[in-house]
Amino acid sequence: MFRAVRSVLKQNKEAFYGLARGSSNRVFTSQITASTVPSASSSPLALRSLLKGQNASLFRNMTTVAAISSESKEGLKLLVSGGPQARKWVGMWLFGSSAWVFSMVVLGGVTRLTRSGLSMTDWKFTGEFPPLSDEAWAKEFEKYKQSPEYKRVNKGMNLEDFKFIYWMEYAHRMWGRGLGIMFALPFSYFLRKGYITLRLGVKLSGLFALGAGQGFIGWWMVKSGLEEPPSEHSQPRVSPYRLAAHLTSAFAIYCGLFWTALSVVMPEPPAESLAWVRGAAKVKKLALPVSLIVGITAISGAFVAGNDAGRAFNTFPKMGDTWIPDSIFEMKPLIRNFFENTATVQLDHRLLATTTLFAIGTMWWFTRRLDIHPAVKALIGSTVGMTAVQVTLGVSTLLSYVPVSLGSAHQAGALTLLTLMLLLNHTLRKPSPSLLKSLPQVVKSNFS
Repeated sequence: MFRAVRSVLKQNKEAFYGLARGSSNRVFTSQITASTVPSASSSPLALRSLLKGQNASLFRNMTTVAAISSESKEGLKLLVSGGPQARKWVGMWLFGSSAWVFSMVVLGGVTRLTRSGLSMTDWKFTGEFPPLSDEAWAKEFEKYKQSPEYKRVNKGMNLEDFKFIYWMEYAHRMWGRGLGIMFALPFSYFLRKGYITLRLGVKLSGLFALGAGQGFIGWWMVKSGLEEPPSEHSQPRVSPYRLAAHLTSAFAIYCGLFWTALSVVMPEPPAESLAWVRGAAKVKKLALPVSLIVGITAISGAFVAGNDAGRAFNTFPKMGDTWIPDSIFEMKPLIRNFFENTATVQLDHRLLATTTLFAIGTMWWFTRRLDIHPAVKALIGSTVGMTAVQVTLGVSTLLSYVPVSLGSAHQAGALTLLTLMLLLNHTLRKPSPSLLKSLPQVVKSNFS
């Protein structure tokens, strides 16, 4: 995934270099030429190096060239003021925040799979110190012994085992609070420096508010698992609706941060000819609905987790001895089956995963001969590969009865696939009107 990100950012840099070299008769060429742009003779070598996938810096020179050309374009409003160096630092901060949210999602999955999420029976917005003495540990353990999970699932658990699940949940909560500090402090600094424009400030404030609300959603979810189950034969678990809300909110925060980071460092999509722009428009018509399918499939996984559906029907491709279990519509009203019925929830996730694989394969098939930017081709190929890996992980997790390692990898894979779809859609954006006017009809084979 990170190689694909690096490739797109470098392609964007080369696109601006190409414009600078091949548009000497255009209005903004002199501004770019005045900067440190490589000579035209180096272009074919740079392009060959790019297509071979050699490593390159994410921001070096790209931000400078993109910024200089972008500032001279009509109708293109940059999200960060203060020059290329400011855009570089703000972009790095936002990418770092995105990575932190990614790790939060993975850690949350590990916490759930180790059944650690209900070990802390209270919650404070500001956080609290963990038990540091034998007396404090005994007090926390006594509180846990009053919970339905201990009485029905972990009765007889010793103190050492309790410490493990407690530390898992505590780490998850404190990692989230650490994210808030890591986000708020640089945000305040960049605001004071005047780097954050009003448009970017509104976006980031909304994401920060959503992140703060995520703590409340998380406790709202955990609280549902601390209530007595409706039946004496039921195991205590969090509400699948609340778990889906918690995971969807985390995904929304991640997508918002990642998309904004891309917009900061890549204000224009990679475009070197009108033919490539037209090709990108055709790909976008397929990429948008495919992205929707990927997102719905990921959210359906939250209902699989919330209903513990991964530990039922551990066969593939059939569900037990049949293709479709008889119990898929046994709940009333009918709509409840799609969110609470173990058989229906797992069947839905299987069908959606298959649809995702088919949709992304179809997108690759119909775009493989289009005249499109090499970065777009590389992203589509990466997406196909990641989809195959994710389906393999899903089937392996099911057949292995959801081990922590595979279950966590499967959840991380879902977010990785979503990341690639975000990157693809961002790369397929329409260029600004002034950039469109400056583009040749086709890419020249020789820049000289």
